[in-house]
Amino acid sequence: MLVARRLPALSSLALMFSLAYALAQTATPAPSRRVARVADGGTNEVLESIVIPSTAHAPFFATLDTEWARPLVGGGSYTFQNERHIARDSAGRIYQERWYLVPKNGKPKSEMNYIQVDDPVSHLAYTCSVSDKVCSIRKYDPPAEVSFKGYNGNEGVLPNDWGFVTEEDLGRQNVAGVETTGVRRTTTINPWMMGNDRPMIIVQEYWHSSALNMNLLSVLTDPRFGTQTFTIKEINTAEPDAQLFSPPAGYKLVDERGYASPIH
Repeated sequence: MLVARRLPALSSLALMFSLAYALAQTATPAPSRRVARVADGGTNEVLESIVIPSTAHAPFFATLDTEWARPLVGGGSYTFQNERHIARDSAGRIYQERWYLVPKNGKPKSEMNYIQVDDPVSHLAYTCSVSDKVCSIRKYDPPAEVSFKGYNGNEGVLPNDWGFVTEEDLGRQNVAGVETTGVRRTTTINPWMMGNDRPMIIVQEYWHSSALNMNLLSVLTDPRFGTQTFTIKEINTAEPDAQLFSPPAGYKLVDERGYASPIH
């Protein structure tokens, strides 16, 4: 079974597209203030998911549905899915469950394999294996600000003849009862930039909540990976249970802050 979890970074290909688009942006932040420009989705053997910033004073508890439809040679696709809980408290601490991706409408049932807690107050992150009942402790240093790529009309040709970007303002809609604004960004990679013998079209659609500072619906279509859809199905903006943001009771704690390659 495939696993949906967080990785140190996007795949090298996805990162390359992100960097190429970033070159077309305008102002850059002052060096003294670390700002992370982020986008949902991406693959590196396993599936990335939505980005949840450590935003204070914007608590929620939500159910997130993930579907990944991957292309089959000769046509058609095969789809994996899971459903998991995510949460954030008023201090900006983040709780995430990780569940196995299983075939959509198939017989295998998904199981939770990890619990993750990111704590910007203690600057610690816990990754807890459900099967082993062990929590690894790493340093957590979130950026001062997270910047999502909303609609800004900044479209045009990419550097070095890579291709071009177009943007579409999709207006507003409610997602799980929360108002969001939508943008569709289409990136066309010219032939032979990536060994492709024809233009490669990548479509990113995001529905962003400014109140929660995160996307509540993302649809990402890439001919190499298929279509990834992340949907917040239910959300409660009350303060979540404080116990979520501590390692589960009975789990062994293993301090790995001395390792050079943190998971964040």
